[in-house]
Amino acid sequence: MEYEISKGTLAIVPNEKETSLVYEDEERYLIHQRPFRIMEESCKYFGSTYKGRKDSARDILGAEYKVPIIVEDSDNLIVFPTTSPLAEDCVWISLKRVRSFHKIDANNTKIIFDNQKELIVPCSYRTIENQVSRASRLDFIMRSRKNR
Repeated sequence: MEYEISKGTLAIVPNEKETSLVYEDEERYLIHQRPFRIMEESCKYFGSTYKGRKDSARDILGAEYKVPIIVEDSDNLIVFPTTSPLAEDCVWISLKRVRSFHKIDANNTKIIFDNQKELIVPCSYRTIENQVSRASRLDFIMRSRKNR
């Protein structure tokens, strides 16, 4: 099964071997692609390349690493990585679906989504806080540009 990120996507989590667990509103899918490959294919599906989306976000934010990606631009469908996008343990989170997040310990954070689902990611609270802030800034800038 191939997968394209959509409004229903909550998170894309690396799994064993060359697979990912994709969490949606009421479903969880085992996809036979790594999270980064799902990102690349989703960007292509919506008419761009991952590299193009990454370069654009870098220019807009002035950030060099772990930039959020606008997968689909008509609705600013933005996802952000928890680590370097190519890292084996990188989880991708959909910005619009995050309701809150809470520190579990120094290396783990619980994310609560807008549908009350919870996911613990192997990432510090500070990192999630920075990534949500960065992705929110990208969302704000893009919405401002569209409204001009």
